[in-house]
Amino acid sequence: MRRQQQPAKRGQMILYLALLAVVIACMVGLSLCDRPTLSANSMPSGGDTLDVAIEYSPVTYYTYDDTLGGYNYDLLRLMSAKTGCPMKFHPVVTLEKAIAGLKDGHYDIVVAQFPMTAHDTARFAFTEPIYIDQQVLVQRRGSHAVHSQLELAGDTVWVVKGSPMVGRIASLSREIGDTIYVHVDEIYGPEQLMMMVSAGEIRYAVVNRSIARAMAPRLPNLDRSVAISLSQFQAWMADKSRKSLCDSLNRWHNEVKRDTAAYLSLQRRYFGGTFPTLAR
Repeated sequence: MRRQQQPAKRGQMILYLALLAVVIACMVGLSLCDRPTLSANSMPSGGDTLDVAIEYSPVTYYTYDDTLGGYNYDLLRLMSAKTGCPMKFHPVVTLEKAIAGLKDGHYDIVVAQFPMTAHDTARFAFTEPIYIDQQVLVQRRGSHAVHSQLELAGDTVWVVKGSPMVGRIASLSREIGDTIYVHVDEIYGPEQLMMMVSAGEIRYAVVNRSIARAMAPRLPNLDRSVAISLSQFQAWMADKSRKSLCDSLNRWHNEVKRDTAAYLSLQRRYFGGTFPTLAR
């Protein structure tokens, strides 16, 4: 009997080691993505080049084998091709570091899953809305899943540091008349928080619906049916003093929209359909 168990144990050990190697490789890759934002030698490109801090997420920017993609990334490339404006992309994992780089002048714009709110329009200059999204609760499916915002009273949800979702949850706490605790994660992005929920390491996370939907095939044990916010405009942001840059981006965006076939094809590829032209 003991001899029959040994091969199985060796097989399990090999599997565990392989999974550990994958996890370590992913963490190293993510740390490399963040490195340009914090490098002491990081300098603006200068000239006509637009330095773009772009969030690493399934919707905004991603890498798969040798392929680069993401709705915002592909849209910016279309804009660059049409206008002739060179763009340099700086992938980032955490929103907080992207905003710090924007304030330090390392980046011209931040492209991330960042809803426009009254509080943030007082701090940053925003482009016209790029698309509409919504914040949702991510949790594991099962008998212990909550079905409404009211059931979150006394519980803790995780969000990415620098995200305006913190303010939204504070407002939600006041609306339900009870406290919803917030854990602000300083290391990971929304995709990694969803993986932690799936693995049972944390119970709840709040992310954008578009990210939750994009990750659904990879994390089928997660539920994303509980909305935390109403639909919100998603836009790109620049320093408050760079309103003219946002005006230029708006013009370029409108030029891309005129190429109707390419623009609608981009929407279908990432959102499974099209949405109406947005205006502020």
